[in-house]
Amino acid sequence: MEQSAEADALKKELLGLFKYLKRVREEIAAINRPADEELHFDSMSDQLDAIVKATEEATDTIMGCMEKNDDIIVELKKSITDPEQVKQLDQISANGADVFEACSFQDITGQRITKVVKSVTYVEDRVNALISVWGKDEIDRIEVKPTVEKTEDEKLLKGPALEGEGITQDEIDKLFD
Repeated sequence: MEQSAEADALKKELLGLFKYLKRVREEIAAINRPADEELHFDSMSDQLDAIVKATEEATDTIMGCMEKNDDIIVELKKSITDPEQVKQLDQISANGADVFEACSFQDITGQRITKVVKSVTYVEDRVNALISVWGKDEIDRIEVKPTVEKTEDEKLLKGPALEGEGITQDEIDKLFD
């Protein structure tokens, strides 16, 4: 009787392990081929790269404008003799220096996002390794169900578009002509 109980316990453990492995395969399939394409690894890396690029471009624009403002202040100071007005121009220059200093956030943000991209890439590599162990065809046969149903409004939203995707401003303008 004891062997029968051990066999039953072993069967239960094997069944539990089988169910667990099946669930792991389903999760890997969902990571590899998400029901919501916005959750795909490639898309995440692209989105993070786009954040870094947009932040860098905005910072460059801000700093370029502040440099132009500083040049204007230098020129104005040559023709202004009123000490109060010179003091105000000096305050504007000091404010500009504060803006320059604040723009250093872009470099730190870029570094942190780069770390996140590396982590996402690491996880993606591990998932791809597991997919190759189980076989891509086997994983592709697994049905992937959305984890959260989107509202009708959410289904319409897909943006902002990455560079080279979506329609251009010229195409939008032609709609109004």
